[in-house]
Amino acid sequence: MNIAFIGGGNMASALISGLLQQGYSTEQLRVVEINPESREKLKKTLGVSAVEGLADGITACDVIVLAVKPQQLYELTQALAPLLSNQLVISIAAGIRASDIVRWLGGYRRVVRAMPNTPSLVRCGVTGLYTAKDVDDTDKNKAELILSAVGTTLWVAEEEGLHAVTAISGSGPAYVFYFIEAMQQAAIELGLTPNQARQLSLETFLGASKLASLSEEDVAVLRARVTSKGGTTEQAILSMEKNDIKCKIMAAVHAARDRSHEMSDELGGK
Repeated sequence: MNIAFIGGGNMASALISGLLQQGYSTEQLRVVEINPESREKLKKTLGVSAVEGLADGITACDVIVLAVKPQQLYELTQALAPLLSNQLVISIAAGIRASDIVRWLGGYRRVVRAMPNTPSLVRCGVTGLYTAKDVDDTDKNKAELILSAVGTTLWVAEEEGLHAVTAISGSGPAYVFYFIEAMQQAAIELGLTPNQARQLSLETFLGASKLASLSEEDVAVLRARVTSKGGTTEQAILSMEKNDIKCKIMAAVHAARDRSHEMSDELGGK
């Protein structure tokens, strides 16, 4: 399977690196990148072919990964449409509906939409995937194989589900960083050094997440197990509940979902 990436940014580089580690050869991977400095960096760090021309970049490829900014996708599809023959097209551009991509490509339907997240940069990502029902299992398997190079994947039956994926896993790393940031600040206020605050906050979050992922019990059970009656953890949880923290977090996720809807309408309205 020969794969062409259009756009050579961080996510494309992460996917290429993951595919190389899975056994793909540099001859199977190609990048179309208009920035000459980025092209040289891709050649030097990953050893793959990086070209400027779109037609040259997608020659003899089986899969095309659209890895440009959402605002650039419409213009790209107009140039790409007359060059398509029988390739699978995977878009990792946030906010652009698969139906809009199909329309922009003149009705070309072999399109999969993917929503990866930034932990993909360290091969610990999770990617939501969606495609129209008339796209066959072979194409779905190809898309899953490529995106699983940087983490786990999940399919949603309706494209509406990708708005939720965006709000939970797409934006989710920022929520985690925000919480860690608050923990670090509190640790410094309590007299620890910045380095100590960072180590304790990061390792606690990493360890708790790993414990939850390896446990068959619900996270609510794990949380309750740490919350001894009359103890320090109980006081912290009671303070959070008094300030309605859980509801505020849920409201924030809903706000992210709503903005995802708005972006789809704004960006896909051409």
